Amino acid sequence: MLELDHVTVTYGDHPAVVDFSLSLEQGRIGCLLGPSGCGKTTVLRAIAGFERPARGAIRLGGEIVSDTGFVLPPERRRVGMVFQDLALFPHLRVWENIAFGLEGKSRGARRRRVEELLTLMGLPGVGEHYPHQLSGGQQQRVAIARALAPRPMLLMLDEPFSSLDPELREQLPKELRDIFREDGVTVLLVTHDQQEAFGMADEIGVVRAGCLEQWAAAYSLYHRPETRFVADFVGEGVMIPGRVVDEHEVETEIGSLKGTLPANCTPGTRVDILLRPDDVVHDDASPMKARIVDRTFRGAQFLYTLALESGRHILCLATSHHDHPPGELMGIRPELDHLVVFPEQTGSAAVG
Repeated sequence: MLELDHVTVTYGDHPAVVDFSLSLEQGRIGCLLGPSGCGKTTVLRAIAGFERPARGAIRLGGEIVSDTGFVLPPERRRVGMVFQDLALFPHLRVWENIAFGLEGKSRGARRRRVEELLTLMGLPGVGEHYPHQLSGGQQQRVAIARALAPRPMLLMLDEPFSSLDPELREQLPKELRDIFREDGVTVLLVTHDQQEAFGMADEIGVVRAGCLEQWAAAYSLYHRPETRFVADFVGEGVMIPGRVVDEHEVETEIGSLKGTLPANCTPGTRVDILLRPDDVVHDDASPMKARIVDRTFRGAQFLYTLALESGRHILCLATSHHDHPPGELMGIRPELDHLVVFPEQTGSAAVG
């Protein structure tokens, strides 16, 4: 449905998006995840037709809509877009907001489409309300319904949940994901919030300084990051130094870690190992101890920050039944299903 082929967008001499390539299949939900100012919204604007690529091509439904010599006007792209501020018309009722993009249709056809979308979005009976009479979550659904009304090929959402309260920000993306999947809508979301991305998207692209660092499912981003930036940005974790013993073993401060290593990690190579909180197991019987520096209660679990003998900090997730105060020594042991290895002085990962 959507393909970006080595797209570069510049503002004057400044590259905002660099050599950007991804593809998104029909009915899938994609997400661009990254810090503010990294180029995520510029990618959306290029897809929508508001920015022309300096290099590369953009295809929708297999047809080129942008390249260096051609830009299809935004109104002909069949792309729906929901902005951060929603931009609902306050003087129009809900049904009029949703029907706004259905010019040329009969009044009856417009009404039928609006009722269909109100039902799909879980908003029956609010068509005669004005936006200010709705909750934040309801307004969000109305904005999405308005974007869906003309049956776009692609729906794009730009930080759509940033103004909602925390509880709704967790709940609404999951509800919308189910709605989009039921209706077969292809979606591209932009956010800086990992939980939004994990809660909605089938595939996530981590963006830094206009470049796509990795395009993969959330599981792969967390467990098999391809760059140090992805490893640091997605989830929680620390890097601990180690020395390669052989192609299946790295010696570290917390013991010998086993796993398959890439060919360039020859014996004696100094490396960094990504250690997630779930890679460190609380074990009172373990001879290896670490001092508790801090802890965060998460209901079913505590997230412990632990200091090793060297002073280096690591993280450990443990069930909240094991309640240990800061300052206490806690038994731990490493338990890694696979190794994510970064040779020193490089930005690319080697995943074992």
